[in-house]
Parts: sequence; C-alpha cells; structure tokens
Amino acid sequence: MPRRDIEFIKGGIYHLYNRGPGKHNLFFEDYNYQYVICRMTTYSPSLKVTIIAYCLMPNHYHLLVRQDDEIPVGELPKRVFGGYSRAVNKRYGCSGTIFEGRYKAKMVSTSSHLCHLCRYIHANPVKDGLVDENEEWPYSNYPEWVGKRKSAFVNHEFIDDLFGSSTNYEEFVREYMESQQESKELTYLEDF
Repeated sequence: MPRRDIEFIKGGIYHLYNRGPGKHNLFFEDYNYQYVICRMTTYSPSLKVTIIAYCLMPNHYHLLVRQDDEIPVGELPKRVFGGYSRAVNKRYGCSGTIFEGRYKAKMVSTSSHLCHLCRYIHANPVKDGLVDENEEWPYSNYPEWVGKRKSAFVNHEFIDDLFGSSTNYEEFVREYMESQQESKELTYLEDF
C-alpha cells in the first residue's frame, strides 16, 4: 500500500474516517456498534489516544482524535477496525474487506476547523435522517457532550475551553442544523 501523505505527531488532532465499499453498510445490528465502541474503549488508553468526538453511522464512521504520545494515532483505526472487520466476516460468514479502502486521515490545524468538525461529526445522524435529534443517536458521543449520558469519551474541560459550556455547544450544533435545513429548503424551492 502507498505511504500516507500525513505525519502523525504528538499533540496533533486528526479526523479519521472511512466507509463501506460502494457506500454499503459497515454496521448491521446494535451488537456491531457496541463491539466497535468496546474496542475504542480498550485501545484508546493503551495507544495514548484521546477520542474527542466520534460518530458511527450505518455505512461510515468519523473519529476526531488527539495523539497524546509518540505512538501514531493511526494505530487506533488499525486495531479497532481491523479486528472489527475480522469479527464481521466471522459472524456473517463473509470474507475480504468491509471498507472502501484505507481509512482517511486529515490533520486539524485551526480551532475554527476543530469546532466545525465537532459539530459536523455530531450532526451526521440527523443530517442523514436517522434520528430527529442528535442526542437520540446512541453511537456517537454527542449525548455525553451535552450532559445527557455518561461515558469515558468526553472531556468537559475541552468542551468548556473550546465552546465555553456544553449548553453553548448544543446551541452551536443547533444553529448549524437549522442553517443546513434552510439551505435544503432553498435548494428545493429553486428546483421549481
């Protein structure tokens, strides 16, 4: 496989993502999502990776992570999703990869980009019509961000530093969702 054009560095924040081939599903039942969340819980501390935001969708995933040591953050998707791919093949009697290709990795270099990515990741379930409210999607850490659920994948100090409070973040996401809805309505009206 070709080398990546990105260097993973200690303290760096990265958006890691991938999807199923041809946009086919990666997750087929609740157990699949729980398996991946369990693997993230297991591997992120040992790899010294902080999971800032995540969302597991039926046919793709998003992870926003920080590399806290010298171990490249790219080890996390290798361990989590490599094992997941083997488990899916065994459980459903399949073979081969369940992903479109290698995971994608983008470094986040500005706080503006970081803020946008947090809400983009957390808004995915509503944007894709899976739920009406972001906190209803159980396979994301948005509910933890806004105080609706407890988990290991939330850093309230990070939220407060970046947004001032969980309430401010919730409003930030809501404004984004409303602007997305308005642009959809405008596009729909322009079609007539």
